[in-house]
Amino acid sequence: MNLPTSPISSAHHAQAIEPQSIDTPISAAAAFLVLVVKDDASSIAVAQSVVASTDDLVKDVRIRAKGGLFICNVGISHRAWRPLTGKPLPKELKPFQEVRGTTHTAVATAGDLLYHIRAASMDVIIEFERILLEAFGTAVDVIDDVAGFRYFDGRDLLEFVDGTANPDGLDLAAATIVAEEDPDYAGGSYVVTQKYLHDMAAWRSQSLQTQEAIIGRRKFDNVELPDATAGQKSHKTLCTIEDADGEHDILRDNMPFAAPGRGEYGTYFIGYSRHLWVIEKMLERMFIGDPPPLHDRILDFSKAVTGVTFFAPARKFLGSIAG
Repeated sequence: MNLPTSPISSAHHAQAIEPQSIDTPISAAAAFLVLVVKDDASSIAVAQSVVASTDDLVKDVRIRAKGGLFICNVGISHRAWRPLTGKPLPKELKPFQEVRGTTHTAVATAGDLLYHIRAASMDVIIEFERILLEAFGTAVDVIDDVAGFRYFDGRDLLEFVDGTANPDGLDLAAATIVAEEDPDYAGGSYVVTQKYLHDMAAWRSQSLQTQEAIIGRRKFDNVELPDATAGQKSHKTLCTIEDADGEHDILRDNMPFAAPGRGEYGTYFIGYSRHLWVIEKMLERMFIGDPPPLHDRILDFSKAVTGVTFFAPARKFLGSIAG
């Protein structure tokens, strides 16, 4: 006999599986902070405490944003999961798998913690990172710290609109949030990050027609071009994952970054997914090709220099890992 669920117990259940801020629209500013936790017991204890108190720190800084957007998601890697949480791994969590194609490689790099920070302006991000890193002290090493910005009307530095295929409405949670398939980690999301560096001179030497064929969309109005039925496929087509169950989406919150004085221009890819295998399949199709060896031609102009996988647990789980 199934007993009715009380409003109070339903509220407690909803709170227990409340996701982090996965579905926030693309912000004007962002930072991607990747850390490695040192292996000694003291450093692990400090990291547990700081990670568990992230929500409190966000609130401390958000109030100074005067109503502007300020949020932060935290991801934990396969290597750091058991030391920090003391819990079994989420079902699909594993290290980033290098994908080696004939011409290009999706490299795997170090990273235990991801802080994905989004705001209306960079000042509060810098303040948050300062306080956060002071709290971590010597317990962590900073592996990467990339400041992203919104480029004109949501375009990347290759001048195409990014994230057009993101799910929305009810499809968003269905594509990004773990549910009954892993009940202990319901409310969480798998996260993959990669930093890409662009060869801007080579890209700009391509004709508009060639650029549009590579991306699979028109540059001016973002309208999709027809999918290739054979031979070389576009970036859009290679990143579309379909099987007998239909199309599988992910949420991209990519941001451009640049240091013009160093000639550095890039895109920081971050994908949130309910199922890690979906992003892995996208990367396989991009780097190996479909069919091999017809890789995604965007890689001829964009080199992956990092690759890390994380799990962003539900908000309540994150706050409980220190004890």
